Amino acid sequence: MGSGKVTDWQGKHVTVAGLGVSGVPAAKVLHGLGARVTVVNDGDDDRARAQAAELEALGVTVRLGDGDTLPEGTELIVTAPGWKPDKPLFGAAGQAGVPVWGDVELAWRLRGRDGKEPAPWLAVTGTNGKTTTVQMLASILKAAGLRTAAVGNIGVSLLDAVLGDEQYDVLAVELSSYQLHWAPSLRAHSAAVLNLAPDHLDWHGSMEAYAADKGRVYEGNRVACVYNVADKLTEDLVREADVEEGCRAIGFTLGAPAPSQLGVVDGILVDRAFVENRQKNAQELAEVSDVDPPAPHNIANALAAAALARAFGVPPQAVRDGLRAFTPDAHRIAKVAELEGVTYVDDSKATNTHAAEASLASYESIVWIAGGLAKGATFDELVAKSAKRLRAAVLIGADRALIREALARHAPEVPVVDLDRTDTGAMLQAVTEAKRLAVAGDTVLLAPACASMDMFTNYNQRGDAFAEAVRELGAGA
Repeated sequence: MGSGKVTDWQGKHVTVAGLGVSGVPAAKVLHGLGARVTVVNDGDDDRARAQAAELEALGVTVRLGDGDTLPEGTELIVTAPGWKPDKPLFGAAGQAGVPVWGDVELAWRLRGRDGKEPAPWLAVTGTNGKTTTVQMLASILKAAGLRTAAVGNIGVSLLDAVLGDEQYDVLAVELSSYQLHWAPSLRAHSAAVLNLAPDHLDWHGSMEAYAADKGRVYEGNRVACVYNVADKLTEDLVREADVEEGCRAIGFTLGAPAPSQLGVVDGILVDRAFVENRQKNAQELAEVSDVDPPAPHNIANALAAAALARAFGVPPQAVRDGLRAFTPDAHRIAKVAELEGVTYVDDSKATNTHAAEASLASYESIVWIAGGLAKGATFDELVAKSAKRLRAAVLIGADRALIREALARHAPEVPVVDLDRTDTGAMLQAVTEAKRLAVAGDTVLLAPACASMDMFTNYNQRGDAFAEAVRELGAGA
């Protein structure tokens, strides 16, 4: 498909795989560039038909209910990131020699179409913490006076950022493993892999394939590959990456940093990577208290964001000012209330065991509300690591028995309340039981370690239900 300039697209036969939040914008962009676009989609529901009508009015061909057959004459497929690599459509494309891109790859190819120097990308991936880290990074870059935006998997289209009228100095880009799988030519200025734990293995097929797709974010990096000192897998990915000459491996750690690392010393975030004579010198960046909330995993997020910003040349004061200005999204280890000496915390975003482990490590004495859809996860390691912090557990959701059994094996002394209900009142009962079990100084923590769709539309609704239940208890008290 050439360089991706506008003139390359005229009359090209492009198939867009999937409607939805990425497919519809991609189809519109490609049609606007002069391509002959066919959209294929598995579903044929009311929403799909409405989106199809919108595209067909522009002159785009849409095929509903058949996402597996390769349209005749296809020269390129642009796929929604969630479409699995083993779909027959992609098998047919491989046999026909047709390349497959994601919307991130398309955006990358379209940079600089107006002849101006495209904004560099500072990329973030990992199993957990991506969105928070990218938002912190954008806040730091803005504090340095740079024109920037947090884009990508965070919910803001990279196509909009690349093709819009806004001119950026640099972009803070969140990338999922799905997006990276379909982005073969992406080359970031600098990138970070925050952590790696088993996730989406049904999509990738194995932990090795999942890690390899995450590791793509390091390919071709120019300045820095940022890794987690506490997670050897991330450092291994740096070692395996083919980067530009002069690109450096930069670690972040919650302990005192070695040279070429960022870390924490006496409550201060310090930089021993982007300073002169890093063997002897360190630069203070911010205080731990500047990070909201100052939980260990969130301090790690802040260090990763700081490392990427420093790789781009941001001064130390902007790191501090950006972290102070940052406000985390809802449902991410958010304090809801304190009632009778008990703190109630909503971390509904902890939808897997890795995220829940980080959340549980943030408090000393916990009444844990957990459960939902396990997505194939096991809970023995999580419970074994967290047992000493648990005062009690209240379990909800379809796969709560898996957590109950892990608690019986690894924390048999912890009282467990098992709620066999999935109606709208279940969360109020869960919070009521947690209040009964907690004593002053405890934290009632919603960190489900599971997806929410068995009982709620999404993790946001689950967190809202928790917060509403806490407020109802507080009003009653």
